[in-house]
Formats: sequence, C-alpha cells, structure tokens
Amino acid sequence: MNLETERLILRPWEDRDRAPMAAIMGDATVRRYYPRKMTPEETATDIDAAIEKARVNGFHMQAAELKADGSLVGLLGIGRIPGDMQEAIPRSPEVEIGWVFAERFWGQGLAPEGARAWLDHGWSIGLPEIVAFTAAINLPSQRVMQKIGMIRDPSSDFMHPRIAQDHPLRQHVLYRIANPAAPR
Repeated sequence: MNLETERLILRPWEDRDRAPMAAIMGDATVRRYYPRKMTPEETATDIDAAIEKARVNGFHMQAAELKADGSLVGLLGIGRIPGDMQEAIPRSPEVEIGWVFAERFWGQGLAPEGARAWLDHGWSIGLPEIVAFTAAINLPSQRVMQKIGMIRDPSSDFMHPRIAQDHPLRQHVLYRIANPAAPR
C-alpha cells in the first residue's frame, strides 16, 4: 500500500531499503531511546517481519522515502500491537503508530507529516483508536505525538515488558487518539 504526502512517499519495503535502514537502526544517536543499536541482520529480520505483518493485517510499518530525491528517511506506519505488549498496557490497545528516522531528517516536520497520513489511513479502514508509546524520557517523540493530536493517557503508562527491570528506558508513556468519525 502506498500513501503520499507533500514531501513523502510511504510505501512497502523493497530490497534497496535494507542497507540504508540498517545504517539508521545501527546509529547510536537514532537508537538512544532504545535499549541498543540493531545489527544489519536484525534490521533485515525486522523488515521481513514487517512485510509479512502487512500481508496478513493489511498494514504495518513501511518505508518512508523523500519525494525530492528518493532518499530513505526511515520507517513509519501503523501496526498491530503484539500480545505481550497488549497485556502490559492498561486497556489493551490494538494498533500503534510509530516512526524511526535518520538523524539528518529530524526537525523538518516529516514525522508529523507522514504520521498524519497514516492516521488518516487508519480512520479510513475503520480503526477506532490508535496509540503511540515511547520511553518516558523520549521527549522528541512525545512532541511528534502531540503535534499529530495525540493526548497522553497517564493511566496507561507502563513498564515495557521487553526491557530489563533496572533499565532507564523501561518506563513508557502512552498517547492516544480516537477516530474522529467514531461514535463517542
């Protein structure tokens, strides 16, 4: 599935994305709010999993490409939250939105621009709600969540089950946005 914004093409993964995405996921600055950097092999496995999840669910995290020159900006999309994560999050949300961009694309408004397109797509397929979550100390991602109209739900903050108990990134905050067309 392809989505377009003024400056981005949001599209399925292609083999040409593997090396640039591995560079993004292997960048310590980009991954500073994750427990560690990823290897090229781990990135390839994640891309393969995203392709399969998109096939099964009709959507998942996809490539984000700059229209101007075809550069891979990073990943962006919506995805079904895995069961162990749903169990950890109060009120068990089903679909999240997320993004990871190369540092050279930060601060240009590309994440909110692409995220709004994904939210619109989520609403068009009838999703009642989309959430986003991140480490409590990840203020840049929280600002993007706020820019796209998401509201923090402190009652749904949680300890990430895949992060060690004593790790400073374990505490996560959760933001929600409801489908504006959904009955209230």
